Amino acid sequence: MAGSWESLQVNESKPPQSIIGLSLTSQQTIILQKQARVLLFPFVVKKNKQGQIMRPQNLSENNSNDKEMLKVKREYRELQTPRIKAVFPKEEYSLQKSALGSQTEPSVVMPRNTKNVLSLSNEIQSNQDGYGDENETADMDDSTELSAYEKKRLKNISENAEFFASLHLVETAARLREMITKRPSHGIKRKKPKKAEDEIVCRRSMRLLKVDPSGVPLPDPSPQPESVVDQYTRLPPGPLEMIPENQTGENEMFRGVLQMWMKISQPRNKSTKKLSNVKRYQASLTGMVISEDTVCKVTQSRICSMAIHPSETRTLVAAGDKLGQVGLWDLTQQPRENGIFTFILHSQIVSCLNFSPANPAHLLSLSYDGTLRCGDFTRAVFEEVYRNEERDFSYFDFLGDDASTLIVGHWDASVAIVDRRTPGTSYEQFFNSHMSSIRTLQVHPMNRCYFIAAGARDVHIYDLRYLKSKGMKPLISLTEHMKSLASAYFSPVTGNRVVTTCADDNLRVFDTSCMSSEIPLLTRVRHNNNTGRWLTRFRAVWDPKQEDCFIVGSMARPRSIDVFHESGELVHSFMDGECLASVCSISVMHPTQNILAGGNSSGRIHVFKV
Repeated sequence: MAGSWESLQVNESKPPQSIIGLSLTSQQTIILQKQARVLLFPFVVKKNKQGQIMRPQNLSENNSNDKEMLKVKREYRELQTPRIKAVFPKEEYSLQKSALGSQTEPSVVMPRNTKNVLSLSNEIQSNQDGYGDENETADMDDSTELSAYEKKRLKNISENAEFFASLHLVETAARLREMITKRPSHGIKRKKPKKAEDEIVCRRSMRLLKVDPSGVPLPDPSPQPESVVDQYTRLPPGPLEMIPENQTGENEMFRGVLQMWMKISQPRNKSTKKLSNVKRYQASLTGMVISEDTVCKVTQSRICSMAIHPSETRTLVAAGDKLGQVGLWDLTQQPRENGIFTFILHSQIVSCLNFSPANPAHLLSLSYDGTLRCGDFTRAVFEEVYRNEERDFSYFDFLGDDASTLIVGHWDASVAIVDRRTPGTSYEQFFNSHMSSIRTLQVHPMNRCYFIAAGARDVHIYDLRYLKSKGMKPLISLTEHMKSLASAYFSPVTGNRVVTTCADDNLRVFDTSCMSSEIPLLTRVRHNNNTGRWLTRFRAVWDPKQEDCFIVGSMARPRSIDVFHESGELVHSFMDGECLASVCSISVMHPTQNILAGGNSSGRIHVFKV
C-alpha cells in the first residue's frame, strides 16, 4: 500500500483557484462532477530455488476466493471516488476552463429541473456529514505524502460544503417536495361571475342619454310643428290647398304671384326650333354668368328633380327634394327670400317634376310614395292625378301634347298608362316588363308610340302598340352598360340620339335615327359619375334649344356644370369660384332662353343667365 500511492492516477483536471459566486438559477447553473480513481492490485514476490526473484503474480490468480477480492476492490474504489458537485455561474466556468490550460475538461451536467437541485443538496449534506471527507482524509493520512493539488481539492470540498450548508437547501427541498407532490383537485372549476364594478361600460354621449353635463335629465323636446311630415307617413288622398309652408297668415305677395302666374301661363303656339352651329352656341353659353342674387336655398333637403317654367318674361324655377317638399322660386322678386314658396305635397322623394306642355300653369310632381299631383295655379289647389299605395313610382312623361294621358314607371319594372280625362279616379292600365326596375322613362318626341326606359343595367325601347299585360317585349335593347344606370333620354327635337348616364363613369351617345334591332354606339365620354350616397346621381339631359348638346354635373374641382357635344367634345363649363362651390347633380336648361339652373344636395339652386 505504501508504494501504491506513487502510481496513483487521477482522471480529472485541477479545479480553479477560487470560486467567486454560486447561483441556483437553472438557466445559468452547471454541476461539476469530479472523480478520482485509484486502482490497486495486490501481488506476492517469490524466489525460486536458485534465489532469483520471480515475476510478480496477481493474488487473484492464486486466491480461490476471487469473488471476495472483487468485492473488496469495488468497495475500495467507491470509497476513493467521491462525487463533488459544485454550482457556479456559467461565466465563471468559462474563465476557469481557460485557466486549466491543457488539462482534461471536467464533466459538466446542467440541471434541468428542481429535482436535480434537490438531489444536489442531499448529496452535499451527506458529504458534509462526514461520508466523503472523513474517508478521503483518512486515506490521505495513510499516505506518505499529500500533493498540493490534493490539499487544494480538500479545501475546496470543505468550503463548498460550508457554503451549501449556509443556504439551508434541505429545508427548501422539503418545502418544494410538498408543493410538487401535492395532488391537484379533480373538481370542476367554475368561473366566478364578474362584478358589476369590473365590467367595462361603453361611453355614450350626454345627448343620447338626454342629460346635461351636471347629470340632470333634460326635459322632453318640444313637439314638431304640424307642417313637418313623417317620411314614411303618406298624406291623405284628395286635393291639397295651395298654402305656402314658409308663409304665415294672409300673404298678399303670394296672391300677386298667382295672378302673375296666370298671365304668363297662357298657352302659345309651338315654334319650330332651329339648330345653330356649335361655335355660335358656344358663344351664347359664354355670356351666361352667376351672381349672389341668383343663388338661393329653396328646399329643405337634397334636390332630386327640377323644372323651369317656359315663360320668356319671368324666371320661375321649381325643385323637388328628398323629403317630399316642392319649392318655387321667382327670381324677379327682391329680396330673394320674398320670391320663395315651399309646399309639402308628398312624404318621400320627389323624383320627377314637369310643367304641362298644354297649360304651363299646371305643375305635375311624382313621388316614391305612390302619388302624382298637379298644382293648378289658376285655382290655387294641388289635385291628385294618380294614386297607388301598393306601388312606388319612379318617373313619368306625357304621351300627348295635350297632357291628357301619362305614362308612369314603377320601381317594380311595371308601367301604367293613366288617362286624366276620366271623371273621378284616373283610368290606368298596367304592363309588366322583364326589367328588374325602371328608373327613368321618356316618350319619343316625334313618334309618340315609342318610349325608352332605363333599368338597372339595360336600356329598352318599347312600342306602345305591342304592349301586353302579361309581359312587354322590348323592340330594341342597349346592353353595353357595365354597371347601374341613372337615366336615358331622347334628343329633344328629332329623337335621333339617346344619351345615357352609367355608374361605370361613362356617358354614352347612341344613334336612334333608324329603329332597327341594333342601335350603334356613336360616342363614349369618360366622366366621373361616382356621386356616392349623399349626392343625387347625375343625369345627363339634352339642351332643348340644341339637340346635339347635353348638360351634366361634374365632380371636378373647381365645381362646374359641363356641356358636351354628341361627339364627346367639351363645349363649355359653367363655373364660378365664389358662387358655385358645390356639386350640382341635377341640371335643367330653359326651353327658349339662355338660362341654366343647377340644384345641389343642400336644397340650393344656382342659376346662370345672361
